[in-house]
Amino acid sequence: MDQDFAEVNPESWSFAKLLIALGLGLAALGGAWLLFERLGIPLGRLPGDIHIEGKRGSFHFPIVTCIVVSVLGSLLLRLFSRH
Repeated sequence: MDQDFAEVNPESWSFAKLLIALGLGLAALGGAWLLFERLGIPLGRLPGDIHIEGKRGSFHFPIVTCIVVSVLGSLLLRLFSRH
């Protein structure tokens, strides 16, 4: 390789930082999911989540879980925003 490591295009560094941030965010989300399960908060099975079972299959739509995750995400983004 003729190109020195320090001479890498700055845009590739920003993409690398984005990938690292996404990976850390997914790891944090997984850890939070496990923490909620251990605390007895069954995300995906909250009261109000829709679950229909029939003879040929079942349908599950966690509407309340989606709302809770959306509100928590909005609060975290507002809390950590740079304004």
